[in-house]
Amino acid sequence: MKRKESIGISRRRLLAIAGASAGATLFAGSPLLAREDAIAPTTANTTANAGSTSLGALKQIDAGLLNVGYAEAGPANGPAVILLHGWPYDIYSFVDVAPLLALAGYRVIVPYLRGYGTTRFLSSDTFRNGQPSVVALDIIAFMDALKIEKPILAGFDWGARTADDIAVLWPDRCKALVSVSGYLIGSQASGKVPLAPKAEYPWWYQFYFATDHGRDGYDKYRHDFAKLIWQLASPKWNFDDATFDRTAASFDNPDHVAIVIHNYRWRLGVAEGEAKYDDLEKRLAASPVITVPTITLEGDANGAPHAEPSAYANKFSDKYVHRTITGGVGHNLPQEAPQAFAKAIVDVDGYVK
Repeated sequence: MKRKESIGISRRRLLAIAGASAGATLFAGSPLLAREDAIAPTTANTTANAGSTSLGALKQIDAGLLNVGYAEAGPANGPAVILLHGWPYDIYSFVDVAPLLALAGYRVIVPYLRGYGTTRFLSSDTFRNGQPSVVALDIIAFMDALKIEKPILAGFDWGARTADDIAVLWPDRCKALVSVSGYLIGSQASGKVPLAPKAEYPWWYQFYFATDHGRDGYDKYRHDFAKLIWQLASPKWNFDDATFDRTAASFDNPDHVAIVIHNYRWRLGVAEGEAKYDDLEKRLAASPVITVPTITLEGDANGAPHAEPSAYANKFSDKYVHRTITGGVGHNLPQEAPQAFAKAIVDVDGYVK
């Protein structure tokens, strides 16, 4: 059987599996849905007490400045998909997405970002930098280490920002993109611009982190702090303690607090980055258009700060679709609506010429 035909059969298998578990409406109709089309997850998607509980044995690989911990599923020769998590989350946001994509024939790779889980710096002398461009460079180095040239990139929160950054800085290394909350490329300059009080309010933790008191508070109470963020960002997601605790273990990384604090301080312009990354940040600050096929997603109950889809629709020049996922889906969309997230990856792969 030819490779292309095999992948096509695997995609149909994913549709059949997810359709059986999520109901006929989830995968009905053409893959190319109109922008703002709503996809409703099942009840199983909005509770975290069912489904997969493990991503299998973790692997480690030296890549750039890091020894990266990651999970892998699916055939080694399948089309590569790299799934990128955010803060305060980890690779288990994709615990139900990965097996769906693996069954569809994809090679699914889910790395811990710097400062999370089993990912470690190779040198104690390396500055614990949380700049967006640096996190993107980590993933490029990770791809190089695994000899993956051009994967589909998909993520949310920091992961979506990282995928967006790669798509504009190195478009030849991104086959297609799935980005929750759309276009997340920013700059220090934009972070310094005051917003109306109502718009500033959801970013309270960013200002907290700008103080030594906030840094010490996050270090001391990182478990409770992260749980509060989960509750605020996904107010209708009924996750249980076991689900949260499984992810919270990744925050025990010795570099976690330093990376998180530097990331948010840098974005406010109250912490310096490293001069060697200035050119990359300058390119990102120009808000370049993303030129690879893209699907953006948003949950209808996302409690975290996010823009309306209409605000970033013109930032994508290739085939582009936005989907709003209904049913009380919050910020951690891959874990709350895994079928919809997996479907977006399969569909965006079909957009590639």
